[in-house]
Amino acid sequence: MAVFQTLLEIQTSPKSFIDITKQVQDCLNSTEVNNGVCHLFIKHTSASLVIQENYDPSVREDFETIFSKLAPEDFPYVHNMEGKDDMPAHIRSALTSTSESVPVVNGKLSLGTWQGIYVWEHRDQAHNRKIMVSMVGE
Repeated sequence: MAVFQTLLEIQTSPKSFIDITKQVQDCLNSTEVNNGVCHLFIKHTSASLVIQENYDPSVREDFETIFSKLAPEDFPYVHNMEGKDDMPAHIRSALTSTSESVPVVNGKLSLGTWQGIYVWEHRDQAHNRKIMVSMVGE
């Protein structure tokens, strides 16, 4: 059993979904893993990882709309040291995922037909986000 790890750095845009499926597959292609698991972990508390619809962008637009209502920026949060978008970003991250796992079959990420891997930026500014990618398998 082999283990390969690498750090992906992804430049985000404000409050956006960035499709990283190709970059993750490129990481897999650089390893000897043919069958196993790809594990992703984002090293931040104001962005998250999601596996979601990759065909119709309105799905991601609806997510942003709903989450802006679940964690509004105009709520009187105690934690606001980094701006009005900071605590809502932490809440969004807690409600979603900071890690995802995808099976690897025959050297490919075994995602569904309409699935993509996304970094979901929850802040009002662009950031450089770090994702630890671990490939385990044979």
